[in-house]
Amino acid sequence: MKHTLILTIAALLAIGAVGCHSNKAEEELTDAEKLELLDLKIERSPKDADLLANRARVLLNLNRPKEALFDIGKAVNIDPDKVDYRLLEADIYFANGDVKNSYRALGEAEQLAPKSKEVQLKMGEITYYNRDYDRALQHLTKVTEQEPDNRTALFMKGFIYKEKGDTAEAVTLLRRVCDIDPNYEPAFEELGVLYASRQNPMALEYLSTAMRLQPSNTNVLYALAMYYQDLQQYDEAEKCYHQMLDINPASADSWHNLGYLEMTVYGDFERAIEYFDKAIEANPQHEASRINRHLADSLMKSK
Repeated sequence: MKHTLILTIAALLAIGAVGCHSNKAEEELTDAEKLELLDLKIERSPKDADLLANRARVLLNLNRPKEALFDIGKAVNIDPDKVDYRLLEADIYFANGDVKNSYRALGEAEQLAPKSKEVQLKMGEITYYNRDYDRALQHLTKVTEQEPDNRTALFMKGFIYKEKGDTAEAVTLLRRVCDIDPNYEPAFEELGVLYASRQNPMALEYLSTAMRLQPSNTNVLYALAMYYQDLQQYDEAEKCYHQMLDINPASADSWHNLGYLEMTVYGDFERAIEYFDKAIEANPQHEASRINRHLADSLMKSK
């Protein structure tokens, strides 16, 4: 009787837990709460594919991709024709670092829904991140043929053309992204970097917009600093490096570049060594700082 009573109380507690979470809106639950609730539901309905897929998604959000893979695998086995499961499976494989199986899952999704923009976009993303640019462009073009103003597809195509050396096409696509979404910081950043590499004054417009949209973006600050440095506007470059250090005091590149300016522009070797030391402290493997520290020390001793 004791065992029966304990089991009955446990069952009531479980039901109570479900009821308690049910009173709270689903979107208000934390991922940990969602997982607890899904565990209880799956215990009662272990072959419910939607529940398994939902738990896989929550596990992925909780950075537990191996467990997520187990759940989505069971969901796919139960309902192999559901495209959403294949897309989630691809995301989980990718999170596990398995690009090959991620692309395979997307290929199976494509067979189920050959005209799906979401499938083609994800296939483009996977191949884009894997630096398979030609294949990525094929998938992304299928997206833009259906939806010419798809921001994500256009941005990735612009980035790919930049990597392939076709800067004119890259600029055209990225400017279009900026027109479509004036708040999409990555496009302004990429355009700013492209213009800065040509020492084109348009770099300031795009990089300044990127900074306004994302003030803590040190990549943009670094691009601005290098733009000013290339134009020999050293005071402005230094301001950018110091802004970077305000955001990230362990920025070895910022300390190094400040030291480089002190050594080559201002001839203050003692301060240059101080900056190079800070760069090495931030990153002991920063080879340029080690080399230039030795050079600054030699120049100081030879004065």
